[in-house]
Amino acid sequence: MSDHQAASEGAQASGFLDVQGLGRLLKRAAELDAADALAGFRERFLLPDSLVYLDGNSLGALPAAVPGRLGEVVGREWGELLIRSWDESGWWSAPERIGDLIAPIVGASAGRIVVGDSTSVNIFKALVAAARRLDELAGDHGRDELLVDASTFPTDGYIARSAARMTGLRVVPVDPAELPGRVGPATAVVLVNHADYRSGRLHDLPGITEAVHAAGALVVWDLCHSAGALPVDLDTHGVDYAVGCTYKYLNGGPGAPAFLYVAQTHQATFDSPLPGWNSHADPFGMTAQYRPAEGAARGRVGTPDILSMLSLEAALGVWEDVSIEAVRAKSLALTDFFLECVEAYVPAGRVQPITPLNHAERGSQVALRVPAGDAGPLMQKLIARGVVGDFRRPDVLRFGFTPLYVSFADAERAARVLGHISE
Repeated sequence: MSDHQAASEGAQASGFLDVQGLGRLLKRAAELDAADALAGFRERFLLPDSLVYLDGNSLGALPAAVPGRLGEVVGREWGELLIRSWDESGWWSAPERIGDLIAPIVGASAGRIVVGDSTSVNIFKALVAAARRLDELAGDHGRDELLVDASTFPTDGYIARSAARMTGLRVVPVDPAELPGRVGPATAVVLVNHADYRSGRLHDLPGITEAVHAAGALVVWDLCHSAGALPVDLDTHGVDYAVGCTYKYLNGGPGAPAFLYVAQTHQATFDSPLPGWNSHADPFGMTAQYRPAEGAARGRVGTPDILSMLSLEAALGVWEDVSIEAVRAKSLALTDFFLECVEAYVPAGRVQPITPLNHAERGSQVALRVPAGDAGPLMQKLIARGVVGDFRRPDVLRFGFTPLYVSFADAERAARVLGHISE
């Protein structure tokens, strides 16, 4: 679309933004893209030029290196080497090796992360292990609370209730903003999301972690909506356990394995409720008694999903020469600019941002509230016009900004199209 056509469409869409104002936003988008040090990283992904993809908070785009790597894994490593690939192609060591690739992105040292299983399974492992660890640290401490982020993704709550039944705890939902003042002598473990999946609100990981530790409890962080989007600094902030998926901002592909972080201080006593043969100190000894492996390997359970695992490893190659601080800076600039364009293009009163304007409280998505029941139809109209986001019933449009492949021109166009369909 030419600038003239864009100006015409935008002016018609807003009804109150003149062509001169629209031209100003188009010019600003071009200037911001020209100055963007990460602009060239879009070439590391296979994305149609005509598509504005703002759903990386649900499924990341396809890194260009993945198809060839998968072809090699299937054709040679599986097709020719067969079982030899567990040793000769490094399949066996993949969970820890790929964990070490994720580690710098989330501020962890090597040897603290293992990759495998799903987010749900890893949350279960972490919660039960945390409860058992606290028993070891404090003995009969009388703590019976498992505090859970009241706005959490539903699965986290389901898993927490199951883990609570196993460990004798009781689940208590708490607003994350109230956690620092709510933890106390009855609290054993806290499970909280770093970024809210619906609104994009970023919770205070350092402050909450400090408050939990001051109360004598342990914390498990869900990083699904922050890993790969902003600095997490797990080691620096003394996080006990953390779990994250890899198919969102880490672009690992649909169903890519999740990761589990265990702080160094807890590794030697990590007591997994799922002690599989893969986490045995001598996995091929096939002994009846379980003896856990050392380090991050304790988080393993069964045979790794090698195809997804090695697809993820290839996907993580896009992070070469990228700092998470640069990603965060662009994320905030993109979301600021998108919100500015939404205010300019969308008729007053049609949408309400529910993502915090304060940078310290914002993840890498923008959520807009619309009239109840309109979210689905509006998103379908956006998708039909080449702008892909998603929605949460009944009234929330979500736009995820992945700085490695989203441009400022994308942000401007998405807001302009939203204005057009919101008339």
